[in-house]
Order: sequence, then structure tokens, then C-alpha cells
Amino acid sequence: MSDEEHHFESKADAGASKTYPQQAGTIRKNGHIVIKNRPCKVVEVSTSKTGKHGHAKCHFVAIDIFTGKKLEDIVPSSHNCDVPHVNRTDYQLIDISEDGFVSLLTENGNTKDDLKLPTDDSLLTQIKDGFAEGKDLVVSVMSAMGEEQICALKDIGPKN
Repeated sequence: MSDEEHHFESKADAGASKTYPQQAGTIRKNGHIVIKNRPCKVVEVSTSKTGKHGHAKCHFVAIDIFTGKKLEDIVPSSHNCDVPHVNRTDYQLIDISEDGFVSLLTENGNTKDDLKLPTDDSLLTQIKDGFAEGKDLVVSVMSAMGEEQICALKDIGPKN
């Protein structure tokens, strides 16, 4: 036995996985799936019959929830697919900085300053115009697999 101590650096978060397995045959339209390491929303599922060698196959057509790109995958229906943990959180918009970052108010009163404005043009102009008019805005932030993006906007009335 050696006397030296071993130190291991853990780079994982609190054991929370970014995805969970789900059988391909049970994933339905409007569900979520990971295709090519991207979290996607399923827009179409078609299942082929079992062939000569026995596996029914599921053909998924899905759209990346952050980039909007269309991705496809074919998986045997008995195999497991990765399904991303997708969360939506609402934050109140406090400020928009000149470099395109937003300052958001979390539920516990802290600020979250690490999110950029969305790339979607219509949502971007709605946020900028509403903020310029002094409205109280609440943004919905979608997070999955370590990525976050503003995906929706609610107007909760004018600032007092």
C-alpha cells in the first residue's frame, strides 16, 4: 500500500443527468428526443413493421429546440433513446445590456446575467420594443442539456 493520497477532480454536476433513457417505441409526437447530441422536439413519428430480421423501426423527424434545425433519426423500436430533461422557467426582465445580454430576476430575488437575447427576430424586437416602452416583461427560458435560451415573452402590464 502506498502512503500517498489520491485526489480526484470531479467535473460533474450534482449527479443530475442531462438525459434519461426511454424506449424508442414509446416516444410520441410533441415529445423530446436527443438526435446527434442536440435536444429536439419530435414533430413526426412513423413506425415500420418488423422485417425479416425482426426489429420494428421508428423514424423520428424532430426540430432542434434551440436552433430550429430539422433532424431525423431511425431507431429500432425496442432500443432506448436519450430524452433530454427540458425545463421552462419564467424570469422577470430587469435590463438589456448593450452587448446583447439580458439581466433577469429569479424567484429568490437574485439576478441572472448570463443569457443572451434570442436570435429569433420577431421575439427579439418584441422584447426590445416592450422594454423600451417600459413594460413589465416576463421571459420564458428553456433549458436542456446545459444550454439555455429565451423562448417566449409575456407582458404583465406597465411598470408602476
